[in-house]
Amino acid sequence: MIITNTEVINKITKEVLTLFKVTDDLNIESDLTNGVVTSHLKINGKTFTEIGKINPAEREGAEIHRLIKRNLYNIFIREFDKEPAPYGIMHGVRPTKIIHRWLRTMHNDFNYQKIVDRIKDDYLVSDEKAKLLTEVALEQIPILKNSDEKTISIYIGIPFCITRCLYCSFPSNVLPNDKKVSEFMAALKRDVEAAKIEIDKYNFKVQNIYIGGGTPTSLPNIFFNQMLEMIYEAFYNKNVIEFTVECGRPDTITPEKILAMQSNKVTRVSVNPQTMQQRTLDKIGRRHTPEDIIRAFNELKKNGDWQINMDLILGLPGENVSDVKDSVKKVLALNPDDVTVHALALKRGSRLQMNLDDNINTLDDFNLPSDETVRDMSKVADFLIRSAGYKPYYLYRQGYMSGQIENIGYCRGGAVGIYNVQIMDERQTIIGIGGAATTKVVDFKNNCLQSSFNAKDLITYVRDVEYYIEKRSALLKKIYGQEVI
Repeated sequence: MIITNTEVINKITKEVLTLFKVTDDLNIESDLTNGVVTSHLKINGKTFTEIGKINPAEREGAEIHRLIKRNLYNIFIREFDKEPAPYGIMHGVRPTKIIHRWLRTMHNDFNYQKIVDRIKDDYLVSDEKAKLLTEVALEQIPILKNSDEKTISIYIGIPFCITRCLYCSFPSNVLPNDKKVSEFMAALKRDVEAAKIEIDKYNFKVQNIYIGGGTPTSLPNIFFNQMLEMIYEAFYNKNVIEFTVECGRPDTITPEKILAMQSNKVTRVSVNPQTMQQRTLDKIGRRHTPEDIIRAFNELKKNGDWQINMDLILGLPGENVSDVKDSVKKVLALNPDDVTVHALALKRGSRLQMNLDDNINTLDDFNLPSDETVRDMSKVADFLIRSAGYKPYYLYRQGYMSGQIENIGYCRGGAVGIYNVQIMDERQTIIGIGGAATTKVVDFKNNCLQSSFNAKDLITYVRDVEYYIEKRSALLKKIYGQEVI
């Protein structure tokens, strides 16, 4: 049987070609016979062939797609001397979900080495990354077990920042005037009230509250305090384990905001330097100094009983391994509870990618580190962070990542970010409120996830908030039915 699903095959092919930076026009065909997928790549009058056998324990459609991708990957490695990628043919955002799916079918009767070997064989992942994925997935098991169909998280999107970073593709807006902020706050209040009705209706238990963006602390003090009080009064109760606010930029953190977070029982905050190199901060559009980062961290540490996260980015313009080593050491010297290391991703919508799309600028114009250099940066960061007593506990990937590696969160013992684990595994319903927020509802009966999206555009969200409230309500009703108190 010749496999002719053109849309899916084109997607799979594009992923492999993008991975190896191949731009040639290739003729690729695949067929399925007696449980074996055979793929042919034809170029310059030559045909290269690879086969893969379907695992009968897996869903056939997904297996066919995996094997076509695996076959093409092997052809490029074998016939065209392409370098193996750290994550092989794994392309999704949440690779640990694959392991958790396996564990559920194994009823947690697992063997560490068997999982590592299966990841390497099925997805051609390197030994180093297969071990990392397995380590992270097993670390998450106790957290994922501490949930059920009625346990949920709340995400609140505050779509404002004080400036837009060079690499940022998030749907955030440079902070507008007070009139526009007031209009957003009115829409947010209506959104919160409607979500509270749904939570009470279905007897949900709120485990985590997460306020993100954007940069929530970019709100002026009075609006920030109003927002926090609104969220606290609507959702905080004895079931809440974690209440997080992304403070993000140190130049948005004020004594008034620290007091507001303390008064509303916030348990987790973030200060995200991205780098501790001043020349890089200037280049990416940040209006603060490394000293501002240290000041903000110390003020938060001194004035609140909460855990503090810090983020760094590998692969920023003009940086080298020594810069990353210096930034990591300076962050670790502050003794944060959680450090997340991101790899720069060239995303659509960012100023960086738009500059690259103008047919004038190239990667060399921005002096971006090579993939090999970014992988070296990652190894240095991992060694330093682990040596300081942190363990990796959540991991995700994005398209077009520098170094073809991952974003990974490390924490001290007892400081796991529960929301980070839940959002990545997608086994807990998350109600999205605010600008660009997404509601993700887990359908446990049919073992699938369905979503409802708020507008990314601020004007549309404010104008049509009732429409987005109704969409969310309809989705919850569809999945949870009439399970009212």
